[in-house]
Amino acid sequence: MSQPFDASKSLATLEQDNTVIAVIEMSQSKWLVAAVVPGVKRQPLKKLQADEEALLKLLYRWRTEAGQTGREIKRVVVAYEAGRDGFWLARWLRTRGVEAYVIHPASIAVSREHRRAKTDRLDTELLMRAFLGWLRGEKRHCSMAAVPAAEEEDARRPNRERENLVTERTRIANQMKAILARFGIRSFKPTLRKAAEKLDGLRTAEGTPLLENTRAELSRHLARLRVVREQIRAIEQKRLHKLAAAPAEENGPHVMVARHLRDRKAVARYAGLTGSPDESGKRRRERGLARAGNARVRRGMIQLAWCFIKFQKGSALAKWFDARTADGRGSTRKTMIVALARKLLIALWRLVTTGEVPEGVILRPAA
Repeated sequence: MSQPFDASKSLATLEQDNTVIAVIEMSQSKWLVAAVVPGVKRQPLKKLQADEEALLKLLYRWRTEAGQTGREIKRVVVAYEAGRDGFWLARWLRTRGVEAYVIHPASIAVSREHRRAKTDRLDTELLMRAFLGWLRGEKRHCSMAAVPAAEEEDARRPNRERENLVTERTRIANQMKAILARFGIRSFKPTLRKAAEKLDGLRTAEGTPLLENTRAELSRHLARLRVVREQIRAIEQKRLHKLAAAPAEENGPHVMVARHLRDRKAVARYAGLTGSPDESGKRRRERGLARAGNARVRRGMIQLAWCFIKFQKGSALAKWFDARTADGRGSTRKTMIVALARKLLIALWRLVTTGEVPEGVILRPAA
């Protein structure tokens, strides 16, 4: 597409008299497709099997019906909510001349009635209203997700798999600690490498060894924990190998770490470092971080912010932090370190994209 992409609104002028607009309500086995077809008074609504060929055939049929009324169709535009099917359908449609977009589900406003009617037909009407507003260039109707290439999507799988495995590792360790706590044992650490060897020597608070079934259950938990740790290690080693093997002459960052962000607000949203204010009438309160972005980036930036104020004391950002935490209260420092993490992330993004060095920061040559 020749037009630049803006998630909040369409930058292409909508000529509704020569554009077929369709939305899809997707489920595992059925797709409900609604459309606005120029020259056709009724708004077509068609239920299909989950079949991309049948969908394309239906879109072509509606385009033909519009042409029979004397309308010259220049665009066929389709949208659906992001979900289990991901982005493959959008990529498939785009290769066949159909403009396809993927809508962030959380960006569509819904009725707050306690018991509102919810059917696939009503969902398509809601999607159509939001999509039409987005196509007209009006903000806050909905927000689109950037459709990644298949290679980009595949490159993100190791990080997502690792995140799931880390969660599983924590779950197993916590479950083992809960089992041992019932016997008064609190000093055992399941994550230690010699945990299996120390298991047989454990004694309960009464001084007796662990019973047979409990010891067998803990052994199985340790076996699962060992497999999870091996898989995490394999992913990390494979990732480092791919990054090291990337061609030196290749322009731009590796696809595993590449991220195209539009502006500083998009950078902060990606890390989940934006606020969630709650303001209505006289009420003014801040509900903390939105936490809708990359949790690993958010945690890493907060840790980096603490190191930054320690090793870059003469920088403008460190002075900004010191001026706002002069009262010495721990709660103030805890709040402001998050704000510093957001500013630091944006400053690093500018350093990478434009070469602008943050004021007062001392850069040391790489070892």
